[in-house]
Amino acid sequence: MEADEPQVIDLWQRSGLARPWNDPRKDIARKLRVQRDLFLVGVDGGPDARIVGSVMAGYEGHRGWINYLAVDPERRRRGFARVLMAAAEERLRALGCPKINLQIRNDNADAIAFYRRIGFAEDASVSMGKRLERDDG
Repeated sequence: MEADEPQVIDLWQRSGLARPWNDPRKDIARKLRVQRDLFLVGVDGGPDARIVGSVMAGYEGHRGWINYLAVDPERRRRGFARVLMAAAEERLRALGCPKINLQIRNDNADAIAFYRRIGFAEDASVSMGKRLERDDG
């Protein structure tokens, strides 16, 4: 998995997921220390096999979480995101996870529509966060 880091970061950047306040190298390192089996990448099996998708899942005993679902912009609408989400859901279910939560930037209409198509619905809740460590400093 560590060898995949440059391709995963490139994928996240091309997919519009990278943000200055979230250092992707640090996010990957953090995930590889905790439930690394819930960090999945999808590879196109062609002759020059490359990573075309990723999803980072987590489970803390109460809820599952999905982060960094990304598919290569040139390979979207071919089912890669559905396959990655099905694999993440299967692994979370195996851990006894009763519900999956995720956050979507409110201007990402395509992602919102995708998640609705695969059965997610908007919860009546407010998403809040508190940064404990700065990645951009």
